[in-house]
Amino acid sequence: MKILISNDDGIFAQGIRSLANALATAGHEVSVVCPDRERSATGHGLTLHQPIRAEIIESVFEPGVTAWACDGTPADCVKLALWALLDKPPDFVLSGINHGPNLGTDILCSGTVSAAMEGFMEGIPSIAFSLASYTSGEFEPAVNFAVSLLAQLEKQPITEPMLLNVNIPAVKQAEITGVTIARQGIRRYFDIFQKRTDPRGKTYYWLAGELLEEVEEIPAPDAGRDIPTDVEAIRRNCITITPLQYNLTSSVGLHALREWQFAGFSGSIESVKKE
Repeated sequence: MKILISNDDGIFAQGIRSLANALATAGHEVSVVCPDRERSATGHGLTLHQPIRAEIIESVFEPGVTAWACDGTPADCVKLALWALLDKPPDFVLSGINHGPNLGTDILCSGTVSAAMEGFMEGIPSIAFSLASYTSGEFEPAVNFAVSLLAQLEKQPITEPMLLNVNIPAVKQAEITGVTIARQGIRRYFDIFQKRTDPRGKTYYWLAGELLEEVEEIPAPDAGRDIPTDVEAIRRNCITITPLQYNLTSSVGLHALREWQFAGFSGSIESVKKE
């Protein structure tokens, strides 16, 4: 298969190097377009007010991998690859393997997930991979699972374009307790802005939030009460797979707000809808 890989940890990150090399060894045609430096927590930001540059990289990956380092965001990288650098669309867009988890509400600011989301928005099946640790350098179980998952999807293709957010616990492969389809949970942080002074005497602030481990979970709809959250499952050393979408519309809100009345404006939301 033809595979495009990006990330938000940068061109020299161990996770993307391990993933790209392993997939090339498995016989896939691999292209890498990723930031030239770490661009974590940039979300789905795009570069609109300055040029984007991409440089061929020849010394980081195995010879069978074609790679570019881009000075844009993760979403820039995928967009540039799909519309300018690649000669034809890939079969899959992959992002990662990220050094650190992308669980629950982390995905809202994740550059890793946003890179995969850019592929999904173009109608290409996409997967974001993350190793659920900032300190562990043991990527082998995550790489093995990624190769296995791609092999399975090659035999049993996804019928509809879909974004899968995959988190792999940072333990030995023998200690992984299984693979679970999980719904998105919640990860809350206690945000701390440290006030500092630069050498010129000017004040600046440094965000140094701390994760609150014990948090409430998102109530599941009736059809999903038996499905664990990704936050819960990763604590049990499960690999989590969460299907994501870019439509953020609240179905609960749609129904709850339809009867609102607005003084000074004729009719109601419901009457306008019926017209």
